[in-house]
Amino acid sequence: MKNKKSSTVIAITGGSGSGKTTAARKLLKLFGKEQCQIISQDSYYFDHSKKFTGDGSVNFDHPNSIDFTLMANHIESLANGLQIEMPIYDFVTHTRKSETIQVMPSPFLIVDGILILSQEVLRPLFDISIFIDIPEDVRFQRRLKRDVEERGRSPEGVKVQYNSFVKPMHDQFVQPSRKFASYIAYDNDTVNNYLLTELVENLKN
Repeated sequence: MKNKKSSTVIAITGGSGSGKTTAARKLLKLFGKEQCQIISQDSYYFDHSKKFTGDGSVNFDHPNSIDFTLMANHIESLANGLQIEMPIYDFVTHTRKSETIQVMPSPFLIVDGILILSQEVLRPLFDISIFIDIPEDVRFQRRLKRDVEERGRSPEGVKVQYNSFVKPMHDQFVQPSRKFASYIAYDNDTVNNYLLTELVENLKN
């Protein structure tokens, strides 16, 4: 890590539906919006509109589907006090929008995503990392609900995507990356009500 870093970078990871985004938002609330920013892996998907022909046609859970080089550059820039233009990915059209979101540097930077600890280009940028290890059946039901309600997918399509790509990629890339985590939590209550609160108290002091 560079000595000139102006941000503490915290990675939150785990399988799809493990509660990463909820934990990231909890951290944001604990730190305060003026002290913290969130960078999500979901913002860094490549444009897949030409490849997507229906559910199961694109493996969104493979590292090659995500622009980790740009993501690493953005995290490093923010950690060193520089603003970035974060991409916006449209999960309905599977395109990266032309507009971006301006993100300013802050004392604390939260990075969330299923594959972030599996990537050698990202791991050196993290000061602290949390892996949320939730049972598969719970994660699947959460993903099913999210993809149908928020991303315009059909229940059957979500199941096809899960069995074809999500579970195999979880077993190949996500679960093995647990060994790189600073902390491992096995339920969301522990993460949101105890671990994050203690972490924030220690970092603020």
